[in-house]
Amino acid sequence: MDMVCGVDGCRGGWVVVTRDLDSDEVSWRLCRTAGEIVHGEVLPRVVAIDIPIGLPEAGPRQCDLQARRLLGRVRGCSVFPAPIRPVLAAANYKDACQIWFGVEGKKMSKQGFAIMPKIIEVDALLQQEAPLRDIFREVHPELCFCLMAGQQPIVEGKRTDAGMKIRYGLLEPSFGRWLPHALMDRRKMQCEEDDILDAFAALWTAERIAKGVSQTVPAVPPRDSFGLRMEMVT
Repeated sequence: MDMVCGVDGCRGGWVVVTRDLDSDEVSWRLCRTAGEIVHGEVLPRVVAIDIPIGLPEAGPRQCDLQARRLLGRVRGCSVFPAPIRPVLAAANYKDACQIWFGVEGKKMSKQGFAIMPKIIEVDALLQQEAPLRDIFREVHPELCFCLMAGQQPIVEGKRTDAGMKIRYGLLEPSFGRWLPHALMDRRKMQCEEDDILDAFAALWTAERIAKGVSQTVPAVPPRDSFGLRMEMVT
């Protein structure tokens, strides 16, 4: 089997949507940990995941700044600033703000802190298992949808009826056979509709990576102090 995966975080863990490139079949499952994504019978060729991977010691990542510009004023707000690496040691939100303030004179956003456990989980996995660093690639679903729509950011919010309808329509040409069934399974996977759609958007990009037609933001990604790419792939 030659597999690629699209992954999005959810309250139950990680929504993983997989395409077998040999049979063209698509499947989905809930993984409780990031390690479960790759520690099955077959190692995926690509895992496109919506989570910050490479982290700076200080200052913003270029991929975050460029992604916000590409998505414009309305949708750029969906790109949360990635935490600086020293913040990973924080015990709580107050501690995180104090650490970040000590480095840069500013506090951490609550949205950024909310996804810290998942950032730490993936960071630890990639540090422990270096070969996975070429398999796990960071994506942002809104950038994926923007490219699908001909470089036009989706103005409608992803949790609105209009926004979900637009995103569903963009995914339908590639995944229309499977989308309704995956959405029906969302409750048993402990996730929401937008989690499913975001995971499919990540899978769309995973296929582009496997085909060698993907692009990175920025074009030449820098690496952090642990050698992890600071990028978003589209």
